Amino acid sequence: MSAPGDPALPEHVRRIAASAWKFRWKVELEAEARFARLAKRLEQIGASPSMADLARRAAQDERRHARLCAQLAEGYGESIPIAAPPALAEIAPSGLKLRGKVLYEFVAACCITETESMGVLTTLLGSGGAWGDVRPAGTARGSPVRQVLRELAEDEVGHSRLGWAHLASEHAQGVTSFLGPLVPSMLEGSIDADLFARVSPEREDEALLQHGVLPHAMKREVFARTLEEVVFPGMDGLGVDTGPARAWLGGKRQALTSCSV
Repeated sequence: MSAPGDPALPEHVRRIAASAWKFRWKVELEAEARFARLAKRLEQIGASPSMADLARRAAQDERRHARLCAQLAEGYGESIPIAAPPALAEIAPSGLKLRGKVLYEFVAACCITETESMGVLTTLLGSGGAWGDVRPAGTARGSPVRQVLRELAEDEVGHSRLGWAHLASEHAQGVTSFLGPLVPSMLEGSIDADLFARVSPEREDEALLQHGVLPHAMKREVFARTLEEVVFPGMDGLGVDTGPARAWLGGKRQALTSCSV
C-alpha cells in the first residue's frame, strides 16, 4: 500500500485523506471540550462521581486522538494550525432544563455519534463485531493509519457505552420519553450535508480504504446500518420512541432514490 508520504500516492487520494484526517482532528478537539463540559454538568445534576470521572477520562482520550489525527493529516500534506479550545455551542433545545440538556447531549454525542464512529472504525479495520462488515474492507495491517484507527476504536467504544449507560440510568428514572421527537435533529447534526447525495467518482475510490477513509456510498451504508442494527434497537429498549428517527432515515433514502432516477 502507499504510505501517507509516498510520492506515488494518487493526488486525489492524498487530498481526500488529508481533508478527512484534518476534519477528524477538529471533531476530536470538539469532543474533548464536550466531554469536559459534560463532566462538570454531571456533577451539577448530582450524577454518580464515577460517571463524571469517565467523562473526564473521555476528554483526555479525545485530546490524544486529536494529536494522532493531526499527525496523520500532516503526513498527507495538510497544514494543522495551533488551535485554541473550541467554543461549544449548546446543541440541546433551549427549553430543556439542565438535566434534559445533559441527557440530550449524551444521546447525540455518544449513543449516536460515537456509536456511528465505531461503525466506521470497525469497517475500516475489517472487523465485524456488532456492526458487521458491509463488504470485505480494511486498512492494511501494520500501517500507521491502521495503528491510529485501532487506538481510536479501543477508546471510542467506551465513549459510546458511557452515553448508553447514562441513557439507561435516566430510563430507570422514567425521564427518557421526551427524546423521541428530538432524535431526527440529533441525526441531522451528526452527518455531512451531502451524505445522502451523489458525489464525484474520486470520493468513491476504494483506494481510500487503505488511508482510513470510507468511500462515500459505503460510509452512507455503514451509517444507516449502524442506526438500524445498533442505535434504534438500543433506544427502543430504553424508552425512546424511534418512529420519528426511522421516518427521518426513510425520507433521506427516498430523497436519494429520487435524485438517482
